[in-house]
Amino acid sequence: MAEYDLVIQGGRVATTEGVSMMDVALQGGVIAALGRDLHGSRIIDATGKFVLPGGVDAHCHIEQLSGGGLMNADTFATATRSAAFGGTTTVISFAAQHRGDRLHEVVENYSRLAEAGAMTDYAFHLWISDPTSETLEQDLPRLIETGHRSIKIFMTYDRVRLLDEQILDVMMVAREHGALVCAHAENHGMIKWMADRLVSRGYVEPKFHGVSHPRVCEIEAFERLIRFSQLLDQPIMLFHVSTAEGASVIRRARGEGIKVFAETCPQYLFLTAHDLDRQGLEGAKWMCSPPPRTTSDQEALWRGLDLGDLQVVSSDHAPYRFDGSGKLAAGSNPDFKQIANGLPGLETRLPLLFDAMVSQGRSSLEKFVELTATAPARIYGLHPRKGAIAVGADADIAIWDPDREVTLADDGLHDNVGYNPFAGRKLKGWPETVLRRGETLVSDGRLHASPGSGRLQLRECSASMRPTGKLSPEFDPATNFGAQLL
Repeated sequence: MAEYDLVIQGGRVATTEGVSMMDVALQGGVIAALGRDLHGSRIIDATGKFVLPGGVDAHCHIEQLSGGGLMNADTFATATRSAAFGGTTTVISFAAQHRGDRLHEVVENYSRLAEAGAMTDYAFHLWISDPTSETLEQDLPRLIETGHRSIKIFMTYDRVRLLDEQILDVMMVAREHGALVCAHAENHGMIKWMADRLVSRGYVEPKFHGVSHPRVCEIEAFERLIRFSQLLDQPIMLFHVSTAEGASVIRRARGEGIKVFAETCPQYLFLTAHDLDRQGLEGAKWMCSPPPRTTSDQEALWRGLDLGDLQVVSSDHAPYRFDGSGKLAAGSNPDFKQIANGLPGLETRLPLLFDAMVSQGRSSLEKFVELTATAPARIYGLHPRKGAIAVGADADIAIWDPDREVTLADDGLHDNVGYNPFAGRKLKGWPETVLRRGETLVSDGRLHASPGSGRLQLRECSASMRPTGKLSPEFDPATNFGAQLL
């Protein structure tokens, strides 16, 4: 009878297809067998627990210089430590190019930081702010084919946004070499105009940040980028959907056969604009872009997740301390335009969703696994080795106690931020033991991993990254008088 390195016995194993009582056997860092009465050199008793794939958080800002020139609070060591305590075993962060940077050097620099600090496994989105000929013709194609298969662009923010023609250039390179284009899609002109108008009239408190990002600025940018996608037949991912109308735009585009993927984040499912309406500058802790909206938007986003219009829930972890190193870097009396945007969320993403979807019965355990692990792994080219409990997959596993009750607190996280935007919430269900490639990251409330033990995950071109083959007539030689444009 085979004896494995480790067997997790007696737990309820969940995949996107269902929940079963079975043992999970690990050998050499991968899942070697699923079944009953398996034997191992080590045993973890998971009786009464859920055995789930480790979370895949596909939107994290780690050890990164912002577009405004501000370094965020977390290193790869502190961010991935926090991720591990929250049940996440793989993160995708950003190799952030700023104007004047060579993209290949940016990736080398971020790789060195992650190699020294990361405790979870990791990958990078290629953040493009300077689409020069060197970027588009040399660095970007080479990096994509090396295995960095996703690109981040901005449609707003002065220092990083791309013009429409530049977006099309980046999308064409992605199409030719096999990558997914991800976007922060808001209309820059609307935001700038509204923000300037508010500040000039003395409306400077954090609560006016939300007013400065009109709902329609998301809708317009979504529509525009979707039509770029349609023109070039290039798949896209719309980051951090915040409005009911935005979800509706995506549903309609997908119904037209356009290859659009979309995510939302816990801040849009659990917070509203009123969370920014606090005494003094306290509301700055809840400032992010796009801003939280309304309870009716929350319900629309949950419905979009249920229907499959939105496929992923990521954290958009963007950590800034509430002091002069972060939110208050512009001084003790900043207007909302001068306050860094972003919330911590790596550690709380999974517990918040588990409580809402599983403990409170809003959805199912299978759907929780899909949104937080399997779908992001599949879309971003990490599946089948990540995001699933299956023979041959990496042994990235989180063992959850569905009955454990936790009250979130400002001092309860393991990042370097110092506050928790969800403090005071009572949650039921918590990851107690977390394994990465069969090695224990967290157990009994203690960290067991060392900085630098995480591995870079290079990716193949996944099905989500491939064009549909439905050419726009302008690109079809049969209808464009023979012009060869692809």
